[in-house]
Amino acid sequence: MNTSKDIIIGREKEQALIQEYFDSPKAELVAIYGRRRVGKTYLIKSFFNQQFDFYFTGAFETPKATQLRLFQTQLERYSNQKRKKPQDWFEAFEQLRDYLSSLDKERIVVFLDELPWMDTPKSNFIQAFSYFWNSWASTVHGMKFFVCGSATTWMLSKLIGDKGGMHGRVNRQIYLRPFNLQETESFLHNKGIDWTRLQVAQTYMVMGGIPYYLDMINPQYTAEENIDHLFFEEGAILRTEYNFIFRSLFKDSSIYQTVIEILATKSIGMTREDIAQIGKLQNNGMLTEVLENLCRCDFLRTYTAFGKKSRGQMFQLIDLFSLFHNRFISHTNSQNEHFWHNMQDNPARRTWEGYAFEQICLHHIPQIKQKLRIGGTLSEICSWQSKPFTNTDGISFKGTQIDLLIDRRDQVIDLCEIKYSTKEYSVTNEYDERLRARKETFRAVTNTRKTLHTVLITTYGVAKNKYSANIHDIVTLEDLFEVIR
Repeated sequence: MNTSKDIIIGREKEQALIQEYFDSPKAELVAIYGRRRVGKTYLIKSFFNQQFDFYFTGAFETPKATQLRLFQTQLERYSNQKRKKPQDWFEAFEQLRDYLSSLDKERIVVFLDELPWMDTPKSNFIQAFSYFWNSWASTVHGMKFFVCGSATTWMLSKLIGDKGGMHGRVNRQIYLRPFNLQETESFLHNKGIDWTRLQVAQTYMVMGGIPYYLDMINPQYTAEENIDHLFFEEGAILRTEYNFIFRSLFKDSSIYQTVIEILATKSIGMTREDIAQIGKLQNNGMLTEVLENLCRCDFLRTYTAFGKKSRGQMFQLIDLFSLFHNRFISHTNSQNEHFWHNMQDNPARRTWEGYAFEQICLHHIPQIKQKLRIGGTLSEICSWQSKPFTNTDGISFKGTQIDLLIDRRDQVIDLCEIKYSTKEYSVTNEYDERLRARKETFRAVTNTRKTLHTVLITTYGVAKNKYSANIHDIVTLEDLFEVIR
């Protein structure tokens, strides 16, 4: 029953799930979670065309008494009845029960947004909600209760993974990820923006696939002008967004930002020991919690370096918005409204573009595997680096790094080089020798017996010359825009 008037870009799987849950005759408690600004609220509101039997959203950093007064006001609006102000959340949910019980409907749709913000200190919110659901709502056939929250750690620990009253009660969950490049392009087209795919990718490097930021883009401006307008003009709306995100997600946001700032300096990532040492942080349970929470919220990813066991676990920054902020905003006091436009030929921007393009590739592993014709092949994704090495025969190898490594079950390892370029990439004799040396070093250090393929991922492909034939496979920016079949 999608009565939506708003256009929903992508989210086909999520919409199908919502429809399935709505069509179910039994009571459904559905949790939608994901990174802040990723479009959770928009998805639910658009799907149901804002036609709810009750809707309420928590208010950020607002005391319990005010939250309850707002809840009362909203309940009065939906029920068309005066209500006394509830003294606590138990009473608030009892009033909600009275109102919903009066409805003579086959399906009752309730949407509570930003649930974590309602759970203020000593509010007993989760206890009250648990009692409401367990004692009554879960027994009502046709009850469709959608809850949403940007504080992913709260959603996972207090609701989805709760060991108390809510244990096992969330029978449905939807994890909403940022847009990929194809979805971003579709979103921009819907706004009347017809940019080249390179311009779309360059914008993606700054904002990631976050719909809230993409929606701020002005169709009358170029890609460069939009970035200046949103980040560098006086009063730019996204200049302070980074600090707000962390403050709204985490109680002690400073330690989280410290970890992000550290990881923004090294593209391949770091071990927790390196993070602790550089940030002068205690390598204890608190750091474990911080790293886990950042992974849950899609700021970091973890991987085990090739040939390493779990103790070699690496943490890598994958949130492009955070990377951009730390490279160009947090350490820049410039009020130059044309800052970004004037950075076009700056070495710092070129370095960042290379790193950001690597991250885009990591966000599009399914598309890369599809181009390599291994979409259905089990594989492990990681990076790899080695220090200078001398084997038992006395042969020395230089230290090296491989951007992306796909270790396949079919006894092949794809050694992927990632090169950002605004034109066809030309493989020189020097670069060809470097690729050969990296392959030899990798085989010598790892002692692998698998077949090694050199893969070059670059924006516009490779210019044909006598060295280009040594590249086994080429993946282009166009390939990253492909729909997964």
